[in-house]
Amino acid sequence: MVDADTLSRFFLAIYFLLIGVHYTHVALGRAARSRQSHINSGAPRSSAWWVRQTFNFFRSFILILCVARLFFPVDGLLLRFDALYQLPVVASGVGLMLVSLGIISYVHAYMGDQWRSGIDTNSATLLTDGPYQRSRNPMFIGIILGQLGFFLALPSAFTLLCLIAGASALVVQSKNEEAALAQLFGEQYRRYQAQVPRWF
Repeated sequence: MVDADTLSRFFLAIYFLLIGVHYTHVALGRAARSRQSHINSGAPRSSAWWVRQTFNFFRSFILILCVARLFFPVDGLLLRFDALYQLPVVASGVGLMLVSLGIISYVHAYMGDQWRSGIDTNSATLLTDGPYQRSRNPMFIGIILGQLGFFLALPSAFTLLCLIAGASALVVQSKNEEAALAQLFGEQYRRYQAQVPRWF
């Protein structure tokens, strides 16, 4: 039977490697076809720009860390919560991360060519159907679930910091995006805001 440590180490390393490869090549492929980047970082030093830099830092560090855990005993540096580092907790984290990936993949597929990372001030269409009928930020819900899952799959002070920083950054980003959409779509977006909750 697989123990908590084996599941945590191998799942997280494989998961973040595949996520890194997948999204890098999705962004490159879309940019090659459309002749423009689908990643919008925002103006330098703006709130959106700082959110992007925070995510880039944590994504890179998490990938390096999870791969390093396969070869080096680094968990002590993370201040692991050993009382939580048990198979049922780790397995629930793995499950949440897979549910998160399913939600994010579904929303990406639903958005199709309209998918952007960051705030796109040139968007011509406002999505209000499908997953956007129930939440104004279904993608962010999926991401926060994944962050919670990561904490449970490797309960530690470091992953708790990742969860707090990531969720805080997404709250800020959701407000930035909604302000940009209200400016772009005006009354149409305000009606949508009145009908659909930000989160649930």
